[in-house]
Amino acid sequence: MAVPLNLAVETEKAQALLQTFSTASLFASAGLGAFCFVADHFLTLPFIQHHLWLRALFDNTVHAIIGLWSWAIVIGLRKKSDFYEVILAGFLASVIDLDHFYMAGSLSIKAAVNLPHRPPLHCSTLIPALCFSLRLLMWACRLKDSWCSLPWMLFISLTSHHIRDGVRHGLWVCPFGNTAPISYWLYVTITATLPHLCSVLMYLTGTRDMISTKHGVAIDV
Repeated sequence: MAVPLNLAVETEKAQALLQTFSTASLFASAGLGAFCFVADHFLTLPFIQHHLWLRALFDNTVHAIIGLWSWAIVIGLRKKSDFYEVILAGFLASVIDLDHFYMAGSLSIKAAVNLPHRPPLHCSTLIPALCFSLRLLMWACRLKDSWCSLPWMLFISLTSHHIRDGVRHGLWVCPFGNTAPISYWLYVTITATLPHLCSVLMYLTGTRDMISTKHGVAIDV
């Protein structure tokens, strides 16, 4: 009996992985890439560029939308709690820009966008460190499996933000310095495919199984 049961479990896992690349998720990813293109070009309009606060606000909003859209592709939207999750992902993708004001030591938007060095949360080396630390903290606090996706949410929110910023500044890989700026279409491609990469990594680490149990169904994203 053990062999058929194990076979059924493995079959269910394989189906869940294949659903990661379902038609709906691929359309959602294409829409995400299109949104990046439209939003970034909207940012270049003169009336946006001539108002510093408006430009910063819109730029940060785009970060938030990319973060929540990416996480929505990963988990799907089936329950009310799913909407709370994607909103949290969007918040995480945008809130890290507050470190500009922290480093500037001022609420002046001009000072915040003209820093001599990049602010601390924009160091890409911190992403795996923060995600792993959060996972350890959750394990130490013995949080329920329903929280198991938090490190991955943090990963996709921060990574999407850093990749988009990388078009202008490259990635800050401490202690090695900055990479060359990321080409625009590479940024769009990475952003559109990042949710699927995240889903595969979650599958390989067993996180998707826990989330499927949490949602009551095999996740179809």
